[in-house]
Amino acid sequence: MSRFRETLRRLGPGIVAGAADDDPSGIATFSIAGAMYGNALLWFAWVSWPFMHAVQMMCARVGMATGRGLIGALEWKLPKPILVLASLALFAANTINIGADLVGMGEAAELATGLDAWLFVLLFGGFIGFATVRLQYRQIANILKWLALCLFAYVASAVRLGPDWARVLRDTFTFAVPDWSIVVGLIGCTFSPYFFIWQAAQEVEEKRDVRGPGAPLAGVRDEDLRYRRIDVAVGTFFSRIVLFFVILTTSLTLHVRGVGIESANDAAEALRPIAGPAATWLYALGLLGVGFLVIPVLSASAAYAFAEVFGWRHGLDQKLNRARGFYAVIIVSTVAGIAFRFTSFSPMQALFWSGVINGLIAPLLLIAVLLAAGDPAIMKDRVSPRGERITVAIAIAGMLAATAVWLVM
Repeated sequence: MSRFRETLRRLGPGIVAGAADDDPSGIATFSIAGAMYGNALLWFAWVSWPFMHAVQMMCARVGMATGRGLIGALEWKLPKPILVLASLALFAANTINIGADLVGMGEAAELATGLDAWLFVLLFGGFIGFATVRLQYRQIANILKWLALCLFAYVASAVRLGPDWARVLRDTFTFAVPDWSIVVGLIGCTFSPYFFIWQAAQEVEEKRDVRGPGAPLAGVRDEDLRYRRIDVAVGTFFSRIVLFFVILTTSLTLHVRGVGIESANDAAEALRPIAGPAATWLYALGLLGVGFLVIPVLSASAAYAFAEVFGWRHGLDQKLNRARGFYAVIIVSTVAGIAFRFTSFSPMQALFWSGVINGLIAPLLLIAVLLAAGDPAIMKDRVSPRGERITVAIAIAGMLAATAVWLVM
């Protein structure tokens, strides 16, 4: 029992990274997939799991072995101008995602309360930005870990519907590609660059939290790797389960009636079978939970990238006056995300296309990660195992191939 409690206590970065991968952008993309194509894309859940696990574990290993975040570790492989451009691209993509997520959260809250969405965008954005700046790392990590439970709303909804499970099982292992753009979108949601950076950065934060300030951060023990494998396995499996049930739920409730996803109200319809008139409340709570989980990850991952490139003091345990540049990125990203509400962009379409954009840029970042993780000069005696490197290489090849086919077609 003591070992189980210790394992539970050590879970965190992998679960948060996995759950954050099912952000509102992911939920929108999964919902579109289920509403438009039914069960045709259920296979993506189990096919993507081993690749997602290998990628996330590789990023964790880089952070643990080097004592640096991902962008910091990649300084040994890429010239600084490339890293600056990558950080700028990450900041722009994450800020757009934050804005779309806040609008989605505001619309969900408006459905439940009847109050104007823009009030909630200001309230949620301000609260999340303040909490990210003021709370300590351990407090943020524990809150994010439990917010992941909000995603079970779709699992419960699908089970409550009582589908023909034999047919679901058959569809799960039947390959179909009804539209390459949706496949690229699913790839982008699965391999979002911000979760690579968050995973590696949290390994450094975990070490600093356990060892104390000033302690050496490079190097990793066998025990740490064992716990992180469990953590990443649980987080990635949980992420794929949510993907599976979001597609299944929207397939069972929206696809069969020919209902598309254009607004938060459409997505709320997918939960009506379990909640009845309270569907909008359940949807709002689920989306708010995942929004509160992922927005700090989005803003902080961009801040980690800039801080590592320019050598700023950084970390969620740092005081504001000691890490001004790091927290300035978080604040600017969040404020710009709030301003997104006052543009003419459709949040559901912005969320979907942000997933597609991530699908285009993720392979390029992963190539650099793969090179770093296999270099003994960087990793010392903790080089990524051959099987892990092969799996990640296959994931990169698959992403590039899917993107190429989509662009051609």
